[in-house]
Amino acid sequence: MLISTTDLNSILDDPNLIIADTRSFKEYSEGHIPGAVHLDLFAFHWIDTTKQGIENFNNQTQNLLSFLGVTREKKVIFYDSISGMLAARGVWMLMYFSHENTSMLDGGITKWKKENLPLETKPNGFKPSDFSGKINPEIISGFEHIRDNLDKIKILDSRSTGEYDGSIMRAAQSGHIPNAINIDWNQNINDDGTFKNDEQLSKMYDFPKDTEIVTYCQGAYRAANSFLALKKLGFQNVKVYLGSWGEWGNKLELPVEK
Repeated sequence: MLISTTDLNSILDDPNLIIADTRSFKEYSEGHIPGAVHLDLFAFHWIDTTKQGIENFNNQTQNLLSFLGVTREKKVIFYDSISGMLAARGVWMLMYFSHENTSMLDGGITKWKKENLPLETKPNGFKPSDFSGKINPEIISGFEHIRDNLDKIKILDSRSTGEYDGSIMRAAQSGHIPNAINIDWNQNINDDGTFKNDEQLSKMYDFPKDTEIVTYCQGAYRAANSFLALKKLGFQNVKVYLGSWGEWGNKLELPVEK
């Protein structure tokens, strides 16, 4: 799920390659990887994981991936400033639609620039497709699944310590989902913006490999980064809670711990 700068640079001419720059349009227009299109994933927040809410998410995501031009034979690379949460969200979304040929640029454009690899400023247009992937329900969670299995699953809170302990409030309620453990997603990343190696990550995520783990944050972006870290380590049963605290913290009937 990670591609190195060297490997990406060697396939820039591949006609079956889609590169999506998930940073702001301002950053994109100041210089991006040749051929990259701009896709602002942060514009898409879904905090409704009722049955209808998930169906809406499926439809909107399918439209978004069609707009991006994804087809079965395309290799799709997302990048961010670093090995960040927006690129991770893109990779998770494609995996959710069973499109395995996707990865995140390790180290993002920061590493790319540091290595003096080519950049361009001209914008690139989309070549839309009619994308229809197969939904993989095994890597998504709604609030009901968590509520009904609080004692059975490992809940991983990828937010900052302040959000977790309730001193920073970003919803009607502050705190965290009961039993959740807090490992800030920033800890997945080295100082140079690349992903930590498996040995370093294993020390942080020291759980049995068959544990069912659900990751969450505020809007399921940081949680997607933690999802990738766990998948990289070989965890089989990992889900992202799509609604995250934006949903849970605003549903007053759901339990909260501080």
